[in-house]
Amino acid sequence: MRGKKSLVDVPRIKLTKHAAEKFDLIRHYGFEVTMKQVIETVLNPECLDERAGQYFAIKTINPKHALKVVYEKRKGYLVVITFYPVRRERYGI
Repeated sequence: MRGKKSLVDVPRIKLTKHAAEKFDLIRHYGFEVTMKQVIETVLNPECLDERAGQYFAIKTINPKHALKVVYEKRKGYLVVITFYPVRRERYGI
């Protein structure tokens, strides 16, 4: 099972109220981001940074944009703090 994660290996993922409301806000500005994209970015990022206990995962979502997800690791699960689209050229992705 190289490169694949079994369901046992996948941590539980929770969203803050802010992150849950962000789907509608981003849609208002013309971006359609799904929960699946957020989870995929957390589990399989193209770029991952860590600062002060927060993780910043980035993954391509279209030719011009990537999705940046900010999350924290807690006991037994991950908490998505926020997410937002970014220009790929800015992050060299």
